[in-house]
Amino acid sequence: MSDTKRIYTGPTLIAKGLVARLNEIGISPIERNDHDSSLRAGFTMSIANQTMVFIRNDEYEKAQDTIEEFLNEIGDQ
Repeated sequence: MSDTKRIYTGPTLIAKGLVARLNEIGISPIERNDHDSSLRAGFTMSIANQTMVFIRNDEYEKAQDTIEEFLNEIGDQ
C-alpha cells in the first residue's frame, strides 16, 4: 500500500459514510477491516468494529476538502 494514504481509522459505520462521500466525488477508497478478515480466517486479532480507509496518494488533494468536511460534521476533528 505504498501508493496509498490512510485517511481514517475508526468505527465501521463512520468509515462507510466517508467512503460514500468520496464515491460521490469519483474516488473509490480501499476499506480494510483486519478484525473481520481474521474472523474469516479462523482467528481473531485486532479491535472489533475498526475500519481503515485508504485512498491513492494522487487522489488526496482532490479528496482533502471532502474528508475534512465529513470529519467536522461528525465531530471527529
